[in-house]
Amino acid sequence: MDLISYNKKQENENNHQIAIDFDGVIHSNSKGYHDGTIYDPPLPGTEEALKQLSKKYKIIIFTCKAKPDRPYINGKSGTELIEDWLSKYNLLSYIHNITCEKPRSVIYIDDKGYRFNDWNSTLKFLDNA
Repeated sequence: MDLISYNKKQENENNHQIAIDFDGVIHSNSKGYHDGTIYDPPLPGTEEALKQLSKKYKIIIFTCKAKPDRPYINGKSGTELIEDWLSKYNLLSYIHNITCEKPRSVIYIDDKGYRFNDWNSTLKFLDNA
């Protein structure tokens, strides 16, 4: 891909995608990794939010569950487990992609995120964590 095409692709993705973490944002993940399955129902408001966001943006789920080195659970990859779970709750149609990488995005919605302003305040925050 040449530089001009790459820049167009990057600009489009930066302006038309929303990146949403899976565990703790869509799936409550109340037991942590537990046995590797996806065991909780969607968090309240998930379906309505995904439906609304999908009208304007491509929704990308970014999650460690999609890492290729994650063990298979019941013969399925983490991505397959997520797809099955999303289908079970009629949410898959709102999702454009599932990845373990940080995608280009308008915003990252993540329960473990930290809003960076500067290094001094970040280090103070971590000292008190």
